[in-house]
Amino acid sequence: MGGGAVERQDPDKRNWVDWWLPFSYCPMCYYKAMFFFGKKIAKKKVSHFETLSEKWTARHRGIQEKIWEKHQRALQNFKEKSKQFAASSLAGLMLMASPGVAMTSSAAAATAVKEKPFIDLDKSTSLLLDLQSFLPKTVEPLTKEQEQQIGDLLTTRLGATVSAELNGKRLNRSYGNIGQEQHLARYPGDTIDTHFSSGEDAQKYYEYGMAPGLGAYGYFAKSSSMTEEESSREKYYIAVQTFLAPGYLEHTKEMNEFFAYHKMLVVNPDNGKAIVVVIGDAGPAEWTGKSLGGSPEVMKYLERVDGAQKGPVVYFFVDDPNNTIPLGPVEL
Repeated sequence: MGGGAVERQDPDKRNWVDWWLPFSYCPMCYYKAMFFFGKKIAKKKVSHFETLSEKWTARHRGIQEKIWEKHQRALQNFKEKSKQFAASSLAGLMLMASPGVAMTSSAAAATAVKEKPFIDLDKSTSLLLDLQSFLPKTVEPLTKEQEQQIGDLLTTRLGATVSAELNGKRLNRSYGNIGQEQHLARYPGDTIDTHFSSGEDAQKYYEYGMAPGLGAYGYFAKSSSMTEEESSREKYYIAVQTFLAPGYLEHTKEMNEFFAYHKMLVVNPDNGKAIVVVIGDAGPAEWTGKSLGGSPEVMKYLERVDGAQKGPVVYFFVDDPNNTIPLGPVEL
């Protein structure tokens, strides 16, 4: 209105031409203006980056909370009892929970989010988390529900039927402490000096010696001209308490025929290592506190060769009627 005070316009809202025109006639003013506007632009960029960083932090915190909520029991078990947890797996978990991952550019960050929003757990760690969520806190017989859950998990991982009970037959338990066993004679005349096919194997396993008697099912082969499978049966054998299996006393012959060299999958729940083995002997005695025993090769692979020479494992039957699954270590 005429005669009134002229309203002062906010400099930030004025047209940029009105601001720029005076500076265009003065070189010193020009450089000052460039410095002023450059600082404002830089400040806006920093502010935008900080906003993006806050969003990433919130997103990763949410992912971390969801993982902990879903696998709290398993992660707690690792903290309390796992001594063999792989460093790479731990690093993967740390990366998932940490928002401070360096990005070389905003384009690279966008691509990373689109293709892979967070680091995948490796197979071994994923197996451990799932397995620990089903296992009891103490080493004790599993319930039918736990056996079913673990059997389904291992069946999916192995690609073949894995179960605690097969053809109506089962052992007294499917989760227990495994102990160290000795080598067994593979054929008549086999000794500890003729037992190994290479100097490397002799160096690793000679010290464990050979059992004075035969395994529960006799020799693994008729002579030294044995097949690779016969040699592998002794190499990857376990001893289980067949004599404590339900119905064993009533159907001893039938059950012995079923148990002899039947394949099983043994998994160390502390490190995820798994191995396909055969039942090659009966034992150990119940008073030992151990539920099964493993050959020196089996124990070494499972990393159950510390001072105690024993530790918990899961052991389930493998249904392999066509004999297509080889014995030895397997990656689940």
